[in-house]
Amino acid sequence: MARIISLILLFSGFISGISSAQGYETGQKKTSSDFHWPEGKKMAISLSFDDARLTQIDKGIPLLDKYNIKATFYVSPSSMKQRLDGWKKAVATGHDIGNHSMVHPCSGNFLWSRQKALEDYTLKKMRTELDSANMIIKSLLGVEPVSFGYPCGQKYVGRGKKTKSYIPLISKMFESGRGWLDEAPNDPSYCDMAKLYGMELDGKSFEQVLKIIETAKSQGGWIIFAGHEMNEGGNQTSLLTTIEAICQYATDPANGIWIDNVHNVAAYVNTVRTGGYR
Repeated sequence: MARIISLILLFSGFISGISSAQGYETGQKKTSSDFHWPEGKKMAISLSFDDARLTQIDKGIPLLDKYNIKATFYVSPSSMKQRLDGWKKAVATGHDIGNHSMVHPCSGNFLWSRQKALEDYTLKKMRTELDSANMIIKSLLGVEPVSFGYPCGQKYVGRGKKTKSYIPLISKMFESGRGWLDEAPNDPSYCDMAKLYGMELDGKSFEQVLKIIETAKSQGGWIIFAGHEMNEGGNQTSLLTTIEAICQYATDPANGIWIDNVHNVAAYVNTVRTGGYR
């Protein structure tokens, strides 16, 4: 009988966990009532894009600048050099330049990453690479990144029993670290700045995005949208029509949204947590 009761309790906990995960999708309210966004806003949105893709400079940033919206761009130096003048202009207009490593290492399970596999990294090697990327970005753009985007959203180096998280390293080196393909917004009163959730923007229509925004607003959350190309269509592409619709919606005062880059929102959240802005 005791074993049966234990199994029932275990199953109940499992179902409860599923219900909690699904609560976000269904609009179930779990708010952070003790956290207050600036100027009475109900939530925050940050737009972020990876890899210093050419379309970000050619099409995406001009669109964001049209609405005076500042985004975060996680760059690797080699890709950034292809449009260096454009990235200098992006810095001058207030966009946040984040570190995305030197060579974009991911698991060697991706064949294209086999020669730069995280399984072959150590924490020391990762530290050296991130220091190098910071140094080059600062020398070329005049700013030292305080934001980091995990390549492929993966946060571990090594293999098997020698596997280690490099989240603590990111926590020491940067103000924030953003993930990829996460399934929920960030709770500003609770989230770990070194492993912020990044929700995919690529391929999404505004109708899909709006459902996410409205649910996050009811919870007082912070959505960090994450994308790659900024174009009319294509693989790994955040659609310009969707981006523009987000800009229009978020800048309408009636909607109660603060939209700003990851650094600015993270700095505000950290200040509130330490007793500022009261």
